[in-house]
Amino acid sequence: MKKLTALILAAVLLLSGCGAKTEEQSISRTDFCFDTVITITLFGTEDRALLDKCFSLAKVYESLFSTTIPSSDIARINQSASTPVEVDEDTAELLTIGKHYFDLTDGRFALTIGALSSLWGLSGAPTDEVFTVPSEGAIENALDTVDDDMLEISGRTVTLHDPEARLDLGGIAKGYVADRLKIYLTAHGVTSAIINLGGNVLTIGGKPDDKPFLIGIQEPFSEEGVPIAACYVKDRSLVTSGVYERFREVDGKLYHHILDTKTGCPASNSLLSVTILSPESVDGDALSTAVFTMGLDLGMAYVEELSSVDAIFITDDLQIHTTSGINSSDLVIYE
Repeated sequence: MKKLTALILAAVLLLSGCGAKTEEQSISRTDFCFDTVITITLFGTEDRALLDKCFSLAKVYESLFSTTIPSSDIARINQSASTPVEVDEDTAELLTIGKHYFDLTDGRFALTIGALSSLWGLSGAPTDEVFTVPSEGAIENALDTVDDDMLEISGRTVTLHDPEARLDLGGIAKGYVADRLKIYLTAHGVTSAIINLGGNVLTIGGKPDDKPFLIGIQEPFSEEGVPIAACYVKDRSLVTSGVYERFREVDGKLYHHILDTKTGCPASNSLLSVTILSPESVDGDALSTAVFTMGLDLGMAYVEELSSVDAIFITDDLQIHTTSGINSSDLVIYE
């Protein structure tokens, strides 16, 4: 649905002010999972077994939530032809959360986006391969399958009642996994860490000196991935959806991967990216897509009504707009 879009500067964690001694006390590991590069950095510990366990857990979750691993829960549901499928309790929980956001966003976030996203084929990075815009008829047919009300969850039994529908958890899975990794790490005494799952950034506490982390937000279409801004955060998640990493151009028109479930096409508005700040990453993951498709005015008003959630919008003139919960001291803007 969106996210391989590491749209919060995936590898750039701006730890300014940490100091050499603090950096020496950190341990980090980077690997490939969820079809993207993920990095976990822990401060104040030298226990690399914690990192190894986090990456083992990430692989387990990938084996449950992936659409491309044939034995995964999601792949089995997609191929079930509407017959009930017994799934892992984490899968059932994540699907339940996803359905909640389908209702909360009036269907702008949808787990059943799979047929539509496959039709557009915009989940990968830009390549030289020929891209063809789908026909209106094909879009309408795929859009007819986008309805999370067709997804029934009873305990660990899941039934997708439309045999043509396909689940795609790309818009929420990494947020859920980041939250679970945070739970594991805090249970094992970690009080300062950054979990970066391909741009879904979740912090545990702040830096060891109790100052907040400074996390960069990428300037849209910047060739070198430079930040346009950075946000000070403690114990919060930052998730960005933007148009500039998964897209194709045809006859001068840009087609990006953030699909509007109302039209079946890439969302068309003045936005280049939306960053959601929230206590839990699963919330930011789902909301970043939905809020982006709302556009600036409606998206801003929508977020203002949510508790403990804020947003940073970047418009196509590279102007930065923030909700009222973000103070000027929380945000660094680069010229």
